[in-house]
Amino acid sequence: MNTATAKKVETVTPEFAIQTSKLDLWYGTFQALFQVDLSIKSGIITSLIGPSGCGKSTFLRSVNRINERLGYVRIEGTVNVFDKNIYDQDVELVQLRKQVGMVFQRPNPLPTSIRENILYGHKLHHTGRRVSRSEQDDIVEDALKQVLLWDKVKDRLNQKATSLSLEEQQKLCIARLLPVQPQILLMDEPCSALDPKGTAAVEELIWDLAGKYTILIVTHNMAQARRASEECIFMLMGKVVEHSATEKLFVTPKSKETANYIEGRYG
Repeated sequence: MNTATAKKVETVTPEFAIQTSKLDLWYGTFQALFQVDLSIKSGIITSLIGPSGCGKSTFLRSVNRINERLGYVRIEGTVNVFDKNIYDQDVELVQLRKQVGMVFQRPNPLPTSIRENILYGHKLHHTGRRVSRSEQDDIVEDALKQVLLWDKVKDRLNQKATSLSLEEQQKLCIARLLPVQPQILLMDEPCSALDPKGTAAVEELIWDLAGKYTILIVTHNMAQARRASEECIFMLMGKVVEHSATEKLFVTPKSKETANYIEGRYG
């Protein structure tokens, strides 16, 4: 009797999670991004630095199409997420947002319980599928453990999320993304509203998540960029000036503009 040999299908993660080519973006008549060509590696932490108004947050928001909410935004060029142009007509926003999660400057927990915050995204993306109470419990516990928050809140999951400290709220906002199994986490100055202790805690969390997710973090804090990333991108006036290993960029920058920014000559 012949026996079929089952072949294991291996999923190969592309080398680059995000690739842009000749990306231009306008807010009305104002051009915010100019010919941005970037290749951001999968599974590592990449920081994005530069003066205020240089296009950092605009670039970040282009990677999950948040800018589309503004009717006066025009985009040209391509933004590939795992080799697929996210601006193609066949790309569904719901699926894109499931794949690419976003964390904002100020924590934005829902005005519900800690538990319901964690389950919100999962329920949104799994409509029509009945999930048992025990499965929900596992989802909540796993997400909170990943953000190092479980031990602090496990006995008060029905408490309002807004009662948590800012540091805990920001961790919760990250945890809220995880049950839908994103591959990329975009973080737009996630520590700007936190004190030094909270900042250190979130940076520790970012390193703990490294490898499990591709993380792209915008920060004005150059010390944070140096501490909390493996590669760094410097932007100026809507253009990419330099992109290299973080330590190399800070110690031996190739560009005079990068050196000037690191040395505090403009910001």
